[in-house]
Amino acid sequence: QVQLVESGGGLVQAGGSLTLSCAASGRTFSTYAMGWFRRAPGKEREFVAAINRSGSTTYYADSVKGRFTISRDNAKNTGYLQMNSLKPEDTAVYYCAIARWGVPTEVSEYRYWGQGTQVTVSS
Repeated sequence: QVQLVESGGGLVQAGGSLTLSCAASGRTFSTYAMGWFRRAPGKEREFVAAINRSGSTTYYADSVKGRFTISRDNAKNTGYLQMNSLKPEDTAVYYCAIARWGVPTEVSEYRYWGQGTQVTVSS
């Protein structure tokens, strides 16, 4: 079993930046694709970004394309989500998750999840 722990959330003003980290336990992180999702108050969990095992392929939701960057360091068993030009509508709990194959965008395709980290963007 793999455990994921997110960190880096917080309160930031609109236009600001944050970098989230996702630390994975064990030595199998490099065998999984990784994704970031978020859940805003009163809304369903939604896809944000995903990256394949090697880091060579990424995919983004239209709402964050050009502002967010997903990356990973397999040697450190850690994934990242760099968030720039943050907007109030980015306010949510952000979750990292890992999946066996591809660059999935659906919640059901992910096997392990972190506990989430809160990001609040003030206007």
